[in-house]
Amino acid sequence: MIQAGKPRRFSFGFSGKNAVQGTNLLFADEAIEIELTHRGVQEKNDVANQIEPFEAVGGGKVKNARKLLALGIMGIVGAGLLMAGCKSTPELTQAEAQAMIQAKYDQMTPKGAIILVDEQGLQRGVTAKYWERTKVYNRFWGDFTLTPEGKKVLSLQKGGDVIHWQPLNAGDKNYTFAVMTVAANRFKAHVTDDPQDDVGSTKTVSYQENVNLEGVPDDLKIMSSGPGNRLSTKHVATFALDGGAWKLQSTN
Repeated sequence: MIQAGKPRRFSFGFSGKNAVQGTNLLFADEAIEIELTHRGVQEKNDVANQIEPFEAVGGGKVKNARKLLALGIMGIVGAGLLMAGCKSTPELTQAEAQAMIQAKYDQMTPKGAIILVDEQGLQRGVTAKYWERTKVYNRFWGDFTLTPEGKKVLSLQKGGDVIHWQPLNAGDKNYTFAVMTVAANRFKAHVTDDPQDDVGSTKTVSYQENVNLEGVPDDLKIMSSGPGNRLSTKHVATFALDGGAWKLQSTN
């Protein structure tokens, strides 16, 4: 007699075409367990008095689980491929931008610096013995000729070795002449701002192009701070991605 309570499981022997004599019911080489309630009613595998194999009952769940597992694996693989194909844009720092701009300048031919010399610079050049007065026209006009010492450190931009000092009047503070240093250097780049995103997946950065006075005598350096001289100019550099790395595209 079956008592009320937790359902029980029973195993039966069965003789059939696909069965093997024994203590378990075998069908298609699988054991079948029949679960009864406390009333002795068959809850599973009791359709039209036929007992279905376990695979017929549980096969759908197994197949669904296999499908879910396969879909999960495909999802993981697909996500990995997507991440591999969509690499993030590399960062462009100030230091990296400056290094690339400087590399461009380093490929240029070194040149002497152009320095505009005003009246105070003219007097300093006489004191430093870069030139000496060789002709006087009036109170404020005169010619100055480069000395051998002066030719070692500079040349006149217009050529020759004679400075024709001819200001408009004695109080003309804007009159200058240009000299070029013998010491030849390349410009120095100094990036002042962080790179900014620009059109077409490019980046731009502002930087200062500085005149390099390395090897220039101190007297000429002082002259270079006079009126009209520009030792630093502002420019903009444009960078573009090339093979997954930032490359300098242009400067202006």
